Amino acid sequence: MEDEDDWLKREVLSHAGNRWAFGVIHSLKEGGKLRHAEIRRRLGGVTQRMLTRTLRQLERDGLIHRQDHQEVPPHVEYELTRLGEEFLLKIIPMWLWIFEHAEDFRQARKEHSTAASE
Repeated sequence: MEDEDDWLKREVLSHAGNRWAFGVIHSLKEGGKLRHAEIRRRLGGVTQRMLTRTLRQLERDGLIHRQDHQEVPPHVEYELTRLGEEFLLKIIPMWLWIFEHAEDFRQARKEHSTAASE
């Protein structure tokens, strides 16, 4: 694998672990075409700056599509692409597995911490 491919893989995988990126993708899957403010309401807690940055990264990687209707006032909508839907379908099983094993992870960390302090 070339260095450029390795970097690309890491950047795309970072979306899976990024709370806001995963939230945007999930919101668009549930809500269809959404405007910036609608996505922000659904995410709760995301700043406007962080949401804008996340949307740009997801658009750059082809996971979402941005449609500017060229109207005044501005009317911009975002929707999930085919690639974004495939991404979500691949990531959901991993998220479910993590949730199912959350207590196992907590226990392992507790045991590790106890062993390290002895």
